[in-house]
Amino acid sequence: MHQLDDPASPAEVDDDRLRQLYAYPDGLERPWMRVNFVSSLDGAVAVEGRSGALGTPSDKKVFGLLRELADVVLVGAGTVRTENYGGARTSETLRARREADGLEAVPPIAVVTTSCYFPSDLRLFTDTTVPPIVFTSASAPVANRRAAQDAGADVRVIADDTIDGAALLAAVTKAGWTRVLCEGGPQLFGSMIEADIVDDLCLTFAPVLAAGAAGRIASTPTPVVTPMRRTHLLADDDGTLLTRWIRDDREGASSGR
Repeated sequence: MHQLDDPASPAEVDDDRLRQLYAYPDGLERPWMRVNFVSSLDGAVAVEGRSGALGTPSDKKVFGLLRELADVVLVGAGTVRTENYGGARTSETLRARREADGLEAVPPIAVVTTSCYFPSDLRLFTDTTVPPIVFTSASAPVANRRAAQDAGADVRVIADDTIDGAALLAAVTKAGWTRVLCEGGPQLFGSMIEADIVDDLCLTFAPVLAAGAAGRIASTPTPVVTPMRRTHLLADDDGTLLTRWIRDDREGASSGR
């Protein structure tokens, strides 16, 4: 992998440098809301409904690193069901690195869902080392909430009905998490943009054209424009481009330079 911020002199990126490029700001006193997505060159967020088809070796490496650096992984229920999410993977080395950084050994998966509906055999419950957290609404059927609890989830009601970005930020703040990683889907990302709570976007461009009817990485009823500045541009030999973008008005983040 090479860093292309200076095209005349692309720099080789080793693992230590990669961690530096994706580091959260130091001394956070509020949640830093980071979002990670992969897209095809023509803007598709998935192939036949799944983002995994767009993954490349370097994208998967950064995906794992971002989880390693985070307090918690946020994800929408639709993405959990479609991708059949399991818990975050771990190893003794990874646990040791996280604990050395003052983090819990394994980041929990926190699912955002208004309905609180999950298939009973979902890997979220059957393939995890820490209980998943479910952020849901008071309007979710009691039977759905009870089923999620019985399956092992920590169910937290954070809104009366629709879970908007403000309610999500309040829940994350109450939980005490400052290094937050959101892995989608597009509706959850869109709600965060609408609420003006996105600090950081890590976006990979897979070297493929996908066409089809797949949507964009963020979805809202009306446009919401948020200026961002690029902190780095990385390129792998297979053509994958990995970028990081931070809100123009956010201070204290690593420039990646």
